[in-house]
This record gives sequence, C-alpha cells and structure tokens, in this order.
Amino acid sequence: MFPSHGVALCLWGIQRYGWEILPHPAHSPDLAPSDFHLFGPLKRHLGGMAFDTEDDLISELRFDNLDVDFFRVGINSLLSRWQKCIDLHGDYVEK
Repeated sequence: MFPSHGVALCLWGIQRYGWEILPHPAHSPDLAPSDFHLFGPLKRHLGGMAFDTEDDLISELRFDNLDVDFFRVGINSLLSRWQKCIDLHGDYVEK
C-alpha cells in the first residue's frame, strides 16, 4: 500500500529539512495544540449558544479574526509541554 499524497508530501518535507520525528503517545491532548490551545477558548466562546442551522454554527467558527500572536503562543507553549513529557518519561498527564 502506497502512502497518500499528503503523507508523501509530509515525508518529503521531513527529509528535505532534516527534521527529527519525535515519538509520542497515540492520543496526547496535552501535546496537541488544537486540543490544549484552540478548543478551550472555542468551547468558552460557544458556551450557552444555540444554532438553528449548521451554517449559523459555521459562521461563528471563523478563525480569521484571531491575532497571529494567539497562534504563536500556542505553538511556543509546545516547547514546555514537550520538555515536561520528556522529563517525566512520558508520564506527563497531571493527576
């Protein structure tokens, strides 16, 4: 089975730039920027709202009004989250 075009493109980029692929748990919400940085604020924003149609919901989910610093902070916070995971040998989930 051959990798899809998207996978092939990712592998090409990894090889071209000499990036190292770091292993991580299959589902690690503390390490996925979408889970820890995007969905929390989105959940708070949508809390208590009701939508009549799917289009109404989609129109509320626009991300073009977010400042570039919002995304920069999310990506930069990965550094400390990854370091915590490494320091705790993968047992990084706070109990």
